[in-house]
Amino acid sequence: MPPSTAAQDPPKPTASATADKSAASAPPAASTKPAGPGRPKDLSKRNAILEAAKRLFLSDGYDGVSMDQIAAGAGVSKLTVYSHFGDKETLFSAAVQAYCEQHLPPPLFEPAPATALRERLIEIATAFYEMISTPEAIQIHRLLCSPQLAESPLSKMFWDAGPQRLHDEFAALLQRRVEAGELEIHDPARAATQFFALIKGEPHAMLMFGCGVTAPTELTVHIEASVAMFLRAYARREP
Repeated sequence: MPPSTAAQDPPKPTASATADKSAASAPPAASTKPAGPGRPKDLSKRNAILEAAKRLFLSDGYDGVSMDQIAAGAGVSKLTVYSHFGDKETLFSAAVQAYCEQHLPPPLFEPAPATALRERLIEIATAFYEMISTPEAIQIHRLLCSPQLAESPLSKMFWDAGPQRLHDEFAALLQRRVEAGELEIHDPARAATQFFALIKGEPHAMLMFGCGVTAPTELTVHIEASVAMFLRAYARREP
């Protein structure tokens, strides 16, 4: 029995899919191939889809973009888009997460005992402000605050994929620093929201209202002062 089924599986993949239960060994064989030489190709297609999605969602809005347009922009078939992301909502969330990770990569939130707390907070604050102050980020922010999208499912999807993920990762970093004895924080999740609100401050509000860009030197002063204020509130004090 094993030799005959092995001989039949490769030429008839769709038939084996309908016989899932009797050919339980077929899925592992199918999933092993992409993990080999095909994997880089799949990742490049996924990245192309994400780039096209970010570009089109920004220019035409969520409702104005179809999966066909994203597929064409990425140079892949619509079936490939669906095989990677399932539906447009999932693709939108993935595009938001990819944008955040591009500007605030996960290693920034990993344990780094050798990096001084103040230095790490300034690194995160600087990367965060750079991310939220790009023209694309400002445009998306304004779009999501518009009457037609406020309180819509799209706003919630954006929040969960972007700001909420960022807050959770930063709160986890704060908790690790509490356990290391560097901070005194009873509610790291609340402290995380306070930190990012401090970093946004007036410079980001001015950008949102179109009142001008804060000079780089002044922005550095703003970020360092905000981090200093945060540490005055939460840094552990020696008895």
